[in-house]
Amino acid sequence: MSLRSEQLRKQILELTTEYQREISPRRQFVPGETPIPVSGKVIDADDLQTVVDSVLDGWFTTGRFAREFERALARFIDVRSAILVNSGSSANLLAVSCLTSPKLGCRRLVPGDEVITVAAGFPTTVNPIFQNQLIPVFVDVDVPSYQIDISQLDLALSDRTKAIIVAHTLGNTFALDRITDFAKEHNLWLIEDCCDALGSTYDGKYVGTFGDLATFSFYPAHHITMGEGGAVVTNAPLLKTILESFRDWGRDCWCEPGKDNTCGKRFEWQLGELPCGYDHKYTYSHVGYNLKATDMQAALGYSQIRKLPSFIEARKRNFSRLRDALDPIQNFLLLPNAAARSDPSWFGFPIGVKAGAPFAREELVQELESHKIATRQLFAGNLVRQPAYQELNYRVVGDLKNSDFVMNSVFWVGVYPGLCEEMVDYIAATILHFVASARSARSLGTVTA
Repeated sequence: MSLRSEQLRKQILELTTEYQREISPRRQFVPGETPIPVSGKVIDADDLQTVVDSVLDGWFTTGRFAREFERALARFIDVRSAILVNSGSSANLLAVSCLTSPKLGCRRLVPGDEVITVAAGFPTTVNPIFQNQLIPVFVDVDVPSYQIDISQLDLALSDRTKAIIVAHTLGNTFALDRITDFAKEHNLWLIEDCCDALGSTYDGKYVGTFGDLATFSFYPAHHITMGEGGAVVTNAPLLKTILESFRDWGRDCWCEPGKDNTCGKRFEWQLGELPCGYDHKYTYSHVGYNLKATDMQAALGYSQIRKLPSFIEARKRNFSRLRDALDPIQNFLLLPNAAARSDPSWFGFPIGVKAGAPFAREELVQELESHKIATRQLFAGNLVRQPAYQELNYRVVGDLKNSDFVMNSVFWVGVYPGLCEEMVDYIAATILHFVASARSARSLGTVTA
């Protein structure tokens, strides 16, 4: 690189910082007028500058920032390897597909094998089970943790059970000690879906370190963002090799983009029924995909992960502020608590409307939305009620009554770092006022009767 090009690059990056600051003035919050999203990206000048820096490399596929991000994520979580992909949904697909590899011998998943999961969750936690011709076994969740009901594990088990894949819903953690013990006892693979839970801990350890595999999402709604992006993490070298193969077209070669002959014997392999010496770069050991992320995505993630500790603290702070404010109305609303032995990095604040409350979920949701406070259902509610799954092959344990409660009575509001204290207080005040009004209306109705 010439001196002139270095000077121009520096100038471009400095101007990028100025531009970001120019277009991002601090706006005053106006209750009832300023929208309060449930989630969103929190981007600063450093983030934009890092992305532009990657663009100026002119290397538009996986490159230096991808490698740096993978190392940074692995260090943060304290795992051996992180494999970057283009979305959290792809991460789940990759994790489940990895376990079908012939390289795993008798432990590989084959069509017809069963995978324990929950009915109250996000579709792409479960979809890879179907996509790999496996059979989900749906169990219920506990309320108000919205995590897997561990009392149903024995009922879910069969001689075809080979794996468990469940999410740490909304950042709260499932009972990792019980789940990991169950998986070990029955020789089951465990995949932690941590897409909602980057930074949550259980017994002082980050989620993602307990399972054989764990997945993360970097969609704008999540704890850090790449715009689109995700990752699978593991401590097992063999699983890392298989993951990278499935991610990179299913190839047997492990050369990074733009590299040749990393193995030192590119034309000396003999695999399958190929002729000896067939180019290793074009030898395929799995029926894979192309799930790589771009280096521009990775650059944003690499910048964001340096802010992750402050993002986590902001989520915890907003959650606690809202939880304390709503404590007086627990007669009508089911409020969330951190799971035992956990310290969640909350993704959202779930609220359940109790039976007998003088209002329905839809009424409270409409009240919040009318005040520019965004709400979301708890993902798919009960997945077995969704139209996409009506004709698919799965097994259900019990009556899924809590999953139906989630479907009918639960929603969530945001606690992400882009919310200021005034916004959190306004969410609480709006809910408190609505509940007080509903109580008063019911009392008047009772007196009149």
